[in-house]
Amino acid sequence: MPAGMEKFREMEPKELEVRKHELTEELFRLRFQIAAGQMEGLKRYRVARRDLARVNTLLGAASRTAEKGSHGR
Repeated sequence: MPAGMEKFREMEPKELEVRKHELTEELFRLRFQIAAGQMEGLKRYRVARRDLARVNTLLGAASRTAEKGSHGR
């Protein structure tokens, strides 16, 4: 399991939603830096994009788990 995933697994769904919003805004700003030719932003962009994917994966898993729980027999 990727080491980066551990820090997100410990978060509650509300915290993940906040982190998702932060990462989305960060990616928006980093796109402008990259377009302006600031290559320092490129590495951070890649990391932020992966982090956002991890957060989305965990949020999806949490919603599927909650959905199964609400359809209990």
